[in-house]
Amino acid sequence: MTHPDDRGDVLIAGGGFAGLTLAIALRQGLGSSFSVTVADPTLGASHAGDERASAIVAAARRLLDALGIWQAVAGEAQPILDMVVTDSRLDDAVRPAFLTFAGEIEPGEPFARMIENRHLIAALEAKAKETGVECRRTAVARFSYPAHEGEVRAPDSSQTRFSRGARASAHRSAQHVNVELANGDAIAARLLVAADGARSSIREGAGIATHGWSYGQSAIVTTVGHERDHGGRAEEHFLPAGPFAILPLKERRSSIVWTETAREAERIMALPDADFRAELERRFKLHLGEITTVGARRVHPLGFSVARSFVADRIALVGDAAHVIHPIAGQGLNMGLKDVAALAEVIVDAARLGLDPGAPDVLERYQRWRRFDTMSMGLATDGLNRLFSNQSAVLRLARDIGLGLVDRVPNLKRLFMREAAGLVGDVPKLLRGEAL
Repeated sequence: MTHPDDRGDVLIAGGGFAGLTLAIALRQGLGSSFSVTVADPTLGASHAGDERASAIVAAARRLLDALGIWQAVAGEAQPILDMVVTDSRLDDAVRPAFLTFAGEIEPGEPFARMIENRHLIAALEAKAKETGVECRRTAVARFSYPAHEGEVRAPDSSQTRFSRGARASAHRSAQHVNVELANGDAIAARLLVAADGARSSIREGAGIATHGWSYGQSAIVTTVGHERDHGGRAEEHFLPAGPFAILPLKERRSSIVWTETAREAERIMALPDADFRAELERRFKLHLGEITTVGARRVHPLGFSVARSFVADRIALVGDAAHVIHPIAGQGLNMGLKDVAALAEVIVDAARLGLDPGAPDVLERYQRWRRFDTMSMGLATDGLNRLFSNQSAVLRLARDIGLGLVDRVPNLKRLFMREAAGLVGDVPKLLRGEAL
């Protein structure tokens, strides 16, 4: 491996939402003396044609506000003022609402807002540049640990794409991790953060296994325009194949997250535009008038996956590199930002005390903070999907009775809303809107 020319405190692999937010939080919390580098080949690329959108819950919005990012995108965000949950068959003429959520978490604070990804990623890149984050438009190619006197180096055969020496106990006392970038640059970092997605190469190279399964479902994602205004209402229609979500965007548009069996999704995606629109209208119905436009369609296989550990020697996983859950509750991005808030806080706390940000006890504090919450949310979304994505008349009756009971207990509904908004439990400072 190339001898490192540079030394740094934290190197973040991945310049998406989680990676850039973490970099900004660390720079703001620790100042210019603490070096933060983000490596991602897509940094600075145009996102103009990306119509994907995400739900930003109240806690995540507070984090973005505390970091000075929300102000740049607030005008593009659509508050979710009301949410309706139904349970029906595809061809049912009426979809009775079994559960509704309305109101605010706090005065002037809806429990979530919808924003198109391109606006948020552009704001994050701009803020990263403003705060002095070093952004390198390249990927992490491999990493290894330096051997100390009396230690055994990882064999050359392990130095493939990533060093399998990451798992060797001989490197437990290493003071940094050597990282080689795809452009040939090399950096010795005290901490390497894997924010490189569900197929994280860093997680694999560190020998961290994952536990999970496929749902045999896929999510079709698109954006539609419609004749009438949605009034800020989000809808989740539980159909036998899976949930069909209508999520409000600005200007009489909605983001669609449409779950089908993998085989049916493949068939629908292959349809000509007119036939795809007809299938969409069967599920969307006409309560918002005619569908005026249909944007680009994408399909994503759905599954559940959680890393067996969120940390390794001088490595921390965040976002999809650590966990992937079903989109049924719209919590994927928000869970990644929870990781960011917790990891940033433990790093800042350690660095201010003069401690090593990549030390095992620092990383273990992060893991304790996030892993239980991640498993709880993952299992909750898994249970919801299994409960609703089926043809069982008995389960349908039971769940509809349950939804109806929840709808009639205001305190329970409020608790569910606060949980969905990320405001329950041991909440990191940034998610409370407090600076580090």
